[in-house]
Amino acid sequence: MAYQVIIPAAGKGRRMGAGKNKVLLELQSLPVFIHTLLVFQMDEKCEGIFVAIHPQDEEEIKAIIEENEITKVIALVPGGKERQDSIYSALKCVKQNGIILVHDAARPFIEKKYIHSLLEAAETSGAAILAVPVKDTVKKATGQIVTETVERTSLWAVQTPQAFRFSILLAAYQKAVEDDFIGTDDASLVERLGYDVLIVEGDYDNIKLTTPEDLYFAEAIMRKRRQLQ
Repeated sequence: MAYQVIIPAAGKGRRMGAGKNKVLLELQSLPVFIHTLLVFQMDEKCEGIFVAIHPQDEEEIKAIIEENEITKVIALVPGGKERQDSIYSALKCVKQNGIILVHDAARPFIEKKYIHSLLEAAETSGAAILAVPVKDTVKKATGQIVTETVERTSLWAVQTPQAFRFSILLAAYQKAVEDDFIGTDDASLVERLGYDVLIVEGDYDNIKLTTPEDLYFAEAIMRKRRQLQ
């Protein structure tokens, strides 16, 4: 059950307020995206990594990858205006018909055991995503007026990686381009084609670093993992 993975890293991270691409921020002396890449570098089932980047970051990212000996990176692909454009550009560089994963560069805490569970589900179903049950009460509102309290027992907070048969994901992206459709994630594009998408329960530690506060949570997760080693 080998796979290849696309890692979009071309965002500007405006909500992080760092003045540069958030994946270049450091956690314990390593850029965020290197923590992410190392998970796949050390996974024996991963056969290749495609990183979608902003052209202005290319030289810096290339140098950091070489310095940290991330040898599974097959290509640095110029990213597009939207995350979806970046992934499609990378998808067109993939030369296999097996399982392809898509994982956020700013999610450095994904663990191999969840990747392998996701891979197994995608092998069976063709499409699978990691998610965790929603813990908070969720309300719909118009403006700031509550219109509905949503029943949360059926709600999941979706994460990455998301895993698909290559042929399914490529067809979903081609249809999205044809229809000028922008989805909220990769699975939403696949759902439009009528495929069932399986949920694999993930881990609440698998956070996406989006705002400055997330860096505090990241440090806490790293401390916890060191204590458990």
